[in-house]
Amino acid sequence: MKKRFIQIFGFLISSLGWVFVLCTMAMDYWRVSQVGGQGGSFIIKVSWYWSNLWKDCSTDSKSITTCKDYAVLWDVSYYVQAVRGLLMCSLTIAFFAVVCCFIGMECTYIGGAEPTKDKLVFSGVVFHFVGGVSSLAAYCLYINRVARAAFASNMPAGQLRYDLGPPIFMGLVGCFLIFFGAVLYAVTVISVISPDRKVIQVYGGPTYMPSAYRGTSMNTGYYERTRLYGSYVSGRASSKISRLSQATPRLSERDAFV
Repeated sequence: MKKRFIQIFGFLISSLGWVFVLCTMAMDYWRVSQVGGQGGSFIIKVSWYWSNLWKDCSTDSKSITTCKDYAVLWDVSYYVQAVRGLLMCSLTIAFFAVVCCFIGMECTYIGGAEPTKDKLVFSGVVFHFVGGVSSLAAYCLYINRVARAAFASNMPAGQLRYDLGPPIFMGLVGCFLIFFGAVLYAVTVISVISPDRKVIQVYGGPTYMPSAYRGTSMNTGYYERTRLYGSYVSGRASSKISRLSQATPRLSERDAFV
């Protein structure tokens, strides 16, 4: 029951994180700059310049917005293209992560036996981490470019200094939720990551036995065929009497010669 609750909570947390990442791709104000109106001046009109992944816009004090869409792919800054690609790749990976985790959850009745479902959850955890790293790299790249331009000492005249907008912080929160949900998933399938081992004493020395072989006899295995004894299969399989025992006469037969 505890495993089921943890997986449900991890599913909700990680899915919410991916919703945050998805929303940031369509949000405005990835970077914002303000011109005029400093010092409480009512004479100078205020204008805001902002951008997202798809267009550059400006808004004046009358709330009139003028935008210019990015016309073609090769006309966009290289770091914007990289951010787009990383976020799209992360969302594609997120689809497989959510599907694997949903099928492998204990509360669902699809996916096969429990070991198979645990392996599906573990695969989903790996997808979550890879997608989260891809999203985090996209936001960090955008932050780096904006920060370098804002703190540059030799910026050309007329070039704006931008600040980070709300989508960046929302995306970082989404990445944190994705990693947190993946960790909750991983806790429930820790047996797949590191299987339990049992220590037993055989002839005075420690021997490690995997969990799959617990409950079986120590002589479980297959012994190769020899000319004298034939083959012997112990444990769950059937055993064959050696040729030597088959050739040995019974007690009544030996008594008959006496």
